[in-house]
Formats: sequence, structure tokens, C-alpha cells
Amino acid sequence: MDSTDTAPEGEVFAIDRDPRMRYIIPAVVAVAFLMEQLDSTILVTAVPDIARSLATTPVRMNLAVTTYILTLAMFIPVSGWFADRFGARRIFALSLFTFTMGSILCGLATSLPMLVATRALQGFGGAMMTPVGRLILIRSFPRSQLVTAMTYMTLPAVIGPVIGPILGGFLTTYLSWRWIFWVNLPFGIIGMLMALRYVEDTVRDTSIKFDFPGFIMVGVGCVLLQYGIENVGRPTIPVWAIIAVLAAACLLLVAFIRYAKTAESPAVDLTLFKLRTFRVGTLAGGICRVGLNGVPFLLPLMLQVGFGLSPIVSGTLTFVSALSALAVRPVSSTMLRLYGFDRVLSWSAVFGAAIVAGFALIGPETPHWFIIVYVFVFGLARAAQFMTSNTLSYSDTPAAQLSRATSLGGVLQQLSVSFGVSIAAMLLGLVTLDGSKLTPDKFHMAFLLMAVIPLLGLPGFLKLRPEDGRQVSGHYRQSKEAA
Repeated sequence: MDSTDTAPEGEVFAIDRDPRMRYIIPAVVAVAFLMEQLDSTILVTAVPDIARSLATTPVRMNLAVTTYILTLAMFIPVSGWFADRFGARRIFALSLFTFTMGSILCGLATSLPMLVATRALQGFGGAMMTPVGRLILIRSFPRSQLVTAMTYMTLPAVIGPVIGPILGGFLTTYLSWRWIFWVNLPFGIIGMLMALRYVEDTVRDTSIKFDFPGFIMVGVGCVLLQYGIENVGRPTIPVWAIIAVLAAACLLLVAFIRYAKTAESPAVDLTLFKLRTFRVGTLAGGICRVGLNGVPFLLPLMLQVGFGLSPIVSGTLTFVSALSALAVRPVSSTMLRLYGFDRVLSWSAVFGAAIVAGFALIGPETPHWFIIVYVFVFGLARAAQFMTSNTLSYSDTPAAQLSRATSLGGVLQQLSVSFGVSIAAMLLGLVTLDGSKLTPDKFHMAFLLMAVIPLLGLPGFLKLRPEDGRQVSGHYRQSKEAA
């Protein structure tokens, strides 16, 4: 059973039984999206203050960021199974409760290990919230009205990154870093009450089997790989143990690849990679995203630790990168129509790498207005790359595989964020192995090294053919020729 299938023809949808649901259900799901998007951007601004409070270093604080993201990536693939097995409304409400409780406990953390553990709990709730919320939406609306519903639901995905850095800086500067977690409490309570009151439960299917062996191999493999990368720059275990951890991670992931070839319903459908557009969009695009996703972690640290700016000033300087996504959205279709996937992806990768390297030229004396403009330009390159690679990934995916493709694509996107932060922290650790302080020149070296990564996706982008993504770019090219 496909957890994202729409209802059979002739079935009455929730919005048909009660027209109010046309607005209420997207609002309920939007609460979950807002909490997740806000949480993913509000923390980074407070990293230096949390590090001082918990008696650790800002670089080690990347564990609190990556643990949350990695937990998301681990459990998103099984969210559909939980919803089908126990009911979508029950799992959605439970995920909101778990996320909210995790947020409260994060705010009560007294040590880095406690914060990492509570962030994992928060990530488990987040992994269930948005996929199951999307599932509820799909099953409540007929396909003809789904685009409008999705638009309302995804507005928080735009609002969250915009207000996150500023809100995080304000709460950290004038209240306490603990409030960046406790701010989720009212949203969580409202979301739970609305879900239990208005969301209809789905019929449970107890016949669905859960691929536990595959889940363990992929999940543990990713966790070990993440842990190994973390220890390269700031080792907490002996060198031989780091090598053993990385080797075990590779063995588990290779074992899953062999296992998935014969498994009836593997946790991750690797056959999707046979489709060139999905493979290039997720893998080559993912490599490029890793290099670009290190900037939101490095930049606030450089502004606060390297330049000595306050959290509120740092948040004010960096939030404009989210506004870039709003600027790119209206012109993304035009870019594809004029230049095609291969050129847009290649150019945005090269331009993005150049912009990342350019952060090495920014110093404490750089005017704030220039930093804002530069961060906005970086956001343009990042948004163009992300939107284009995401569109390419699903442009030629058959309808029967679309739900599995979006699930796997979502996991790989989360991993690109996690590995981007981890590699950025690893590079900071490597340039300060001699015990030196995190001065601006150390950050500059990390930015220059990070700038190489987006270029590694170019070979994949250059393998695209003219017919790839024909349902999107091919249509636009025909329109151009006709004009």
C-alpha cells in the first residue's frame, strides 16, 4: 500500500463533507511546518551563547544541529508506515506532542550530551510531523484542489527561515537562549488540539510490513558516518577508532545496497537511481548542497565569535538569505525555459562556489550593508541551485514511484544539510588543530575549503541530456521556439 495514494474515485473527501476543512486542515498542517522550519533556522544564531552556557566550544555545538537533522533523515522514510499502521491523526498528534516535549527539554538542558539527546527526541517528532501532515492533506483534498492547499501549507516554509535568525537573535540577546526552544510550546499545543478536533483518522492497515533490517543498516550506517566525520576535526576517540567507525559505516551502507536488490519492500528504494534525472538531481545536486549548506553554520559563528557581534546583529545580517528564495521563485521557470537544467545547475554551482569563497574577503571592518547585500546574493545562488535540482529530481519520475521518490529525496536533502554542517565544523576543527583561537582568518580558510565542494557536482550536471526533464524544460524550450 502506498502511503501517499489519493482516495479512490468516487470517495467523498473531508473538504466535501465540511467546507470549513478547506482552510482548517491546511492551517493544522501549517503549524507543524512552521515549527520545523523555525526550529531549523533559529538555533544557529544562538550557538555561541549556548556553548558558553553549557561549557563547550561553538564548534562542538554543531552536534546539536546535526543530531536533529540526522534524526529527521533517519525516520522520515518510516513515517508513512507509522501513519498507515496506527492512523494518520494519531501519529500526527503524537508527533506534535513529541516535538513539543523535546523542545521543552532542550530548553532545560544543562550539558551538551543532554541537549544532543533532547534534540534527537525533537528530531524524531519532526520526522513524523511534516510527512504525515502532508499525507493528511493529500487524503483530504481532491487532486484538482491540491495545489492551492499545498500553497497555503508551505507558506511557513518561507516565513520560518525569514524570521528564524532575527527571532533567535532577539530571544538570545534580550531573554535567554532557552526561549528559542520554549517558543514552540504554544504552537505545539494549538496544533495538537486542532489535529484531535478536526483531522479525520485514516483506516489502519495492519498487513503492512516494516523493513526493520534495512532501516537498521541505513540508519546506523548514516549515524556512524556522521559520527566519524565529527571526530575528524575534533577527535574525542582514538584515530584507530575513527577509522573503524567510518569503515563500519561504509560496510553497513554497502550491505544495504546488496540487501535492497532482493528485499521485497526495502526501507529505501534504490531502483530510483536508475532514472538519470533523479540520480543527478539528488546525488550531484546533493553534493553541491553540502558545500552551500555549510555557510548558514559558518557565517553566524564568524560574525559572533570571529567579529564579536551580538546575536541580534548577526541574525539581522544573515536573515536576508531566506528572502532570496522569494526572489528566485518567480523567475525559476523562466531560467529553465531559457537555459535548461544543465546550464542553470552548472552555473549556479560555479557561482555558488565563488560566492562561498568570497566570504573569505569579509572582515570585521566590512560595512554591514555590504554583508547584507552579499548574503542576499549568496541566497540567490543557493536558492537557484536547490529549486532547480529539486525540480529535476521529480521531473521524469513515474507517478507510481513519486511517493517513494519524494520520501528518498527528502531524506537526501536532510542529509545534505547534516553533512554540510558536519564538514564545516570538521574544517574549523582542522584549521585549529594547533589549539589556536577561532580568529577571522581561520573562518576564511574554512570558507575557501568549503567552496571546493559545490564544484564536485559539476560532472553529474554535465551528463544531463537535452531530453532530460522534458516534461518541464522540454515544454519551455518548445514554447520558446514557437514564439
